Amino acid sequence: MTRNSPQRTFAAAHFSLELDGDRTGLFRSIEGGSIKTDVMTYQHGANYDRWRQLGKPKYEDIKLQIGMSMTRPFYAWIRDFFTGVATRKTGAICAADFDYKERARREFKDALIKELTFPKLDGQDKAAAYMTVALAVEDIVFKPGDNNKLPVGGGFANQKIWTANNFRLKVDGFDCSHVSKVDSFTIKQNIIEYHTGSQRAPIKTPSQVDFPNIVFYVPESKADEFITHFNKRGVRGELPGRLTGMIQMFDQGKADTFTLAFRGADFLSITPDKADATSEDIKQVKVEMYVEQMTFKYHQAG
Repeated sequence: MTRNSPQRTFAAAHFSLELDGDRTGLFRSIEGGSIKTDVMTYQHGANYDRWRQLGKPKYEDIKLQIGMSMTRPFYAWIRDFFTGVATRKTGAICAADFDYKERARREFKDALIKELTFPKLDGQDKAAAYMTVALAVEDIVFKPGDNNKLPVGGGFANQKIWTANNFRLKVDGFDCSHVSKVDSFTIKQNIIEYHTGSQRAPIKTPSQVDFPNIVFYVPESKADEFITHFNKRGVRGELPGRLTGMIQMFDQGKADTFTLAFRGADFLSITPDKADATSEDIKQVKVEMYVEQMTFKYHQAG
């Protein structure tokens, strides 16, 4: 085996995603995407022997950790996911070495976005932020890479523009300029497996999208209006109307990267920090808010 043979062992350093034949960018890491089968065991009444054979194949969800290095079609796929549009994609996960040469690939069919997890946002955290996208697929094929070089335009340079401290929470009618943190949350779409006699693997169909609660933190000295609203709405049962708002992410130049808008929201709990006379931290109030609907809008060109 020669030194330049594509069959040599390698350390995967870069990962690229293909969707419908087009490269959509580099991402940070991949998890899952394995194939397995159940083992079926048979035993005849009076016979103590057992016979075993393989059952139907199962394709594990693929989880990608991505930043802002993907192209516009990928974020359009995320936008469709938020609206309940079940857009299926065929593509591949390409693993490349340190020289960006493709060494292995996993091709998949009929992928649906199953989950989307946004990271914790913190005004004091300057580290790069990544969201996790889980894909439910109906077929996976492992293949060797073609040893061609991956296109690296944009790449990780774009990924670095999204940091955990560059965010802005807006709730209409409230001053959210002092919000210090927003907890991580996950949007989920239930996937139903439909088994037919003519196919070994199940057909995966989408169901409803479940939008999570949003939890954010504000200094106790700035929490009066949130507490007052909760007392009216949650404690006394008054009907001042439900809330709308958004989470905006922006880069170092203060240009918007994407926006998560929400509606049909209201506060469901107000929780002050533990009181401790020895602590020097600013006392915070945790505000939990339910939402009925979210939409995703990507602002960058690509």
